[in-house]
Amino acid sequence: MTDFPHTPPKQSWTFSNDVNAEIRRAAATGIYDIRGGGSKRRLPHFDDLLFLGASISRYPLEGYREKCATDVWLGTRYAKKPIHLDIPVTIAGMSFGALSGPAKEALGRGASAAGTSTTTGDGGMTEEERGHSRTLVYQYLPSRYGMNPDDLRRADAIEVVVGQGAKPGGGGMLLGQKISDRVAMMRNLPKGIDQRSACRHPDWTGPDDLEIKILEIREITNWEKPIYIKIGGARPYYDTALAVKAGADVVVLDGMQGGTAATQDVFIENVGMPILACIPQAVKALQDLGMHREVQLIVSGGIRTGADVAKAMALGADAVAIGTGALIALGDNDPALEAEYQKLGTTAGAYDDWHEGRDPAGITTQDPALFSRFDPILGGRRLKNYLKVMTLEAQTIARACGKNHLHNLEPEDLCALNIEAAAMAGVPLAGTSWIPGRNGTF
Repeated sequence: MTDFPHTPPKQSWTFSNDVNAEIRRAAATGIYDIRGGGSKRRLPHFDDLLFLGASISRYPLEGYREKCATDVWLGTRYAKKPIHLDIPVTIAGMSFGALSGPAKEALGRGASAAGTSTTTGDGGMTEEERGHSRTLVYQYLPSRYGMNPDDLRRADAIEVVVGQGAKPGGGGMLLGQKISDRVAMMRNLPKGIDQRSACRHPDWTGPDDLEIKILEIREITNWEKPIYIKIGGARPYYDTALAVKAGADVVVLDGMQGGTAATQDVFIENVGMPILACIPQAVKALQDLGMHREVQLIVSGGIRTGADVAKAMALGADAVAIGTGALIALGDNDPALEAEYQKLGTTAGAYDDWHEGRDPAGITTQDPALFSRFDPILGGRRLKNYLKVMTLEAQTIARACGKNHLHNLEPEDLCALNIEAAAMAGVPLAGTSWIPGRNGTF
């Protein structure tokens, strides 16, 4: 009898090893998985877009000899003191509690040296960050942890957080091991007890209430500070329109590739939309209201390079915000610490248990033995260098497209590599004039 070779066993795509492992973990523990970081699934992103550089039909600018400006004004609609930044790359809100005090100091140092702003995040304003930040945005969150009128007045802008890209409609977690004496004092919480941030503000239920809250903040700050409204990437057209009608100076739009200190994994991977799908809808809302460029749009969620910056601005953004990229620039997830990451059961580049407070880089921890390893002066220098490179990259691309300011980039400068990205971004599929969902010609 002849033996025939067996077909090699196939792993199920639906019930993959990762899915099976999560089922077993859930069955063993009875609780959902909490982690930090952003979405790990492959999503349409800026990598799926390409620029159409100038040749005969467009006139390029000579690199390094002809200027390409990068500055941006934020809050010009109502604020008496709008913000003027040298570059359109800002630092997103990351809380003291999630991050160590030295890490917050480094963010302030690096952002100031690069001529841009940083943002407090949940949990209040630290003296390290205020003292080293030329321009500091104060986040006003549903939790109200650490919120007080004096710090609102000390800030340069106020960001009212309605939603976050990694968890639109949901709150976050700060585990008890990160509630140190100082964190507990700033947030008025008991030390060592798990804390959950609320998913909605306690004193309003809709856009009419939001308008009242914005006016209240303006009165507290004598109409000096720009008021940002931050929304998660869920219904960007309507949320942007409502934020503008409520009186926002700036809309901050965060896509699902944005990170978080800690929330449910099922949230991170299954709620929200990629930032690529969000930007055109928000821009259209602003255009329909006659407010594009008058109300500025900051976008975030997976911004990594100067090319990402340029693509976001070509789609209509005024500036971008970075979070995870900034932490990596400071030194988080560094392969030099691989042995220590291995001891935690992970690897450099995949460490997302920031909420446990065991970060060997000393950045996402409240353990004095760990955060004392981190040098905020060196970290700030590294962040400045990263921001400088991102800006130079964006300028290089803009010049190649014949633009003398990053704000002059436009959708016409872009094409998409696949149908999904073309449909989301509203730009033609490469080699065609076809924008899926908008016209039928190739």
